[in-house]
Amino acid sequence: MDILCEHHASPAKLEILGVYDWPVWEKGVSEFPWEYDREETCYIVRGRFIVTPEGGEPQEFGRGDLITFPAGLKCSWKILKPVEKHYAFGLQRL
Repeated sequence: MDILCEHHASPAKLEILGVYDWPVWEKGVSEFPWEYDREETCYIVRGRFIVTPEGGEPQEFGRGDLITFPAGLKCSWKILKPVEKHYAFGLQRL
């Protein structure tokens, strides 16, 4: 299960996806386990964090990243700087 990330997604792509109309999630510095029951696409407005998939290598993400987490992914989150992200479930890929 791969986490897909487009660093510094283009403003045109963000507009086409309607990113700024998606709900917002915010979380302070913390660590917690997480499991994705469905695919989530998110755009990071601010913050920095590390996601470590179960049995996989840690991946670091931050501002400007457009990320897709696959359904069924079990992982741990370590938030280094408070995060604000827009998110949506089950989008069609562009």
